Amino acid sequence: MDEVVAAAWVLVRAQGLAGLSMRDLGEQVGMRAQSLYSYFASKHEIYDAMFAEGNRSFVEAMGELPESTGPDSGPRGAAHTMAHRFFEFCTSDPVRYQLLFQRTIPDFVPSERSYAVAREAYEVALVQLGAIGITGPGVDLWTAVVTGLVDQQLSNDPGGDRWARLVDRAVDMLVAELVPHLPENTRTRSRT
Repeated sequence: MDEVVAAAWVLVRAQGLAGLSMRDLGEQVGMRAQSLYSYFASKHEIYDAMFAEGNRSFVEAMGELPESTGPDSGPRGAAHTMAHRFFEFCTSDPVRYQLLFQRTIPDFVPSERSYAVAREAYEVALVQLGAIGITGPGVDLWTAVVTGLVDQQLSNDPGGDRWARLVDRAVDMLVAELVPHLPENTRTRSRT
């Protein structure tokens, strides 16, 4: 089963999510397409296994926020770390990003089991954001801005850094807006 999921990732990275075919997948793993149905009842079940695996990778990538010292420590430094980890996770694998964070597969709805992994990933993010003072509607604003930067990077400068260069500035603006109780010198950053 893991071999089939790994092969599915290889195919969708080459052909796009919608390009996954059971025939090609069977060939990739040395099986007939019909034999795949003994492991997965449908192509959507393969997407579901990929969705769960992708979210496990996301939880791992976000990890624990480091305890840091220096000019970029504390809530602001943690916010920068979170945003950069998310941005790099998403832009390093656009197909995985599409599967996890966009609705690009018609009629695909993750199973409850796979969606539980996505909820775990979301809870990790909520705890990390809450630790720096971003809660409630601030979480939605954070998500919209950071995900928007990812979307722009993938859509308009794939492989480049046009929007990657804006991550720190966007985080500084968000922290200034969403965590106003921080002392001013910890909310601003040089624009060099």
